[in-house]
Amino acid sequence: MNGVHDMGGMQDFGPVVPEPAEPIFHADWERRVLALTLATSAPGGWNIDTSRHARESLPPAQYLSSSYYQIWLAGIEKLMSERDMITPEEIETGKMTTPPIPVERILRAEDVAGVMASGTPYERPASDPARFKVGDTVRAKNINPEGHTRLVRYARGRTGTVTRIHGNHVFPDSNAHGLGERPHWLYAVRFTARELWGEEASPLDTVQVDLWEPYLDPA
Repeated sequence: MNGVHDMGGMQDFGPVVPEPAEPIFHADWERRVLALTLATSAPGGWNIDTSRHARESLPPAQYLSSSYYQIWLAGIEKLMSERDMITPEEIETGKMTTPPIPVERILRAEDVAGVMASGTPYERPASDPARFKVGDTVRAKNINPEGHTRLVRYARGRTGTVTRIHGNHVFPDSNAHGLGERPHWLYAVRFTARELWGEEASPLDTVQVDLWEPYLDPA
């Protein structure tokens, strides 16, 4: 979707200032939000793409005024509210006032370490050969979807070169909306900075973007 979250390549948001020896969490509540993200996804039945879409669809003013983990927490609240797993009163007070609904899965404390260590694989067997090969020149489609997509705006309509084939992976545009995994080939595509941002960009700079096959056409 075309949301405020997709700000790559945009100006006037200030410089990115790295924090020396940045801690993983700046406060204990951030650690708890990460734990909640894992704990609620199991009974909630949503996936990583659903979670991303929930965060991306927050109101622009809320998104821009929130910190990283505040956005994550708001996404959890949105997903749980949509599934009647939590009420506005419970969000406001932090106290349960309605009986919990039945769920199929629960992430138990003793299983957390294993889940964190193993991760979740998203590569799938391919039924068709890859349409493109390394070295091919491709053009990212100029699309404006209403739903979730991983095709960043700054690359849409731009021409680049395939530098790597990652394999056949779950397609986020369908997976985010409960439409199935619909796996497609995933490519690394290199764009020159000038192709993306014009002649004022450095001729030495390039950007690599991972793009699924449905996002691409032959140039």
